Amino acid sequence: MTATERAIELAKAAAAAASDKLGANIVAYDVSDQLAITDVFLVVSATNERQVGAIVDGIEERLRDLDAKPVRREGDRELRWVLLDYLDVVVHVQHVEERTFYALERIWHDCPEIDLDLEEQQ
Repeated sequence: MTATERAIELAKAAAAAASDKLGANIVAYDVSDQLAITDVFLVVSATNERQVGAIVDGIEERLRDLDAKPVRREGDRELRWVLLDYLDVVVHVQHVEERTFYALERIWHDCPEIDLDLEEQQ
């Protein structure tokens, strides 16, 4: 099984929104073969808490234009690692230190990476 077209559309839109807010090291994995709860994990880095918040707000705004609202939002009090759950896509916006420490890519590196069509990443 592979990620749905809708999941890939949302992931690409979220990645573009994150890139617009200067999110870095943006990567998406098709986890549909490994997990029944979602199709795509999108991971984005930010250099500080304010940027984490700006990226999260930008993603929510962009996906709202696509009629998508998160069913769950976690971590927005500390703004070190915010998780946005759109069911088909789970977005992780992490402070650089959290991204290094938790290394989500290490867990999901066996899953296919999704080409996000981003012009240039920070």
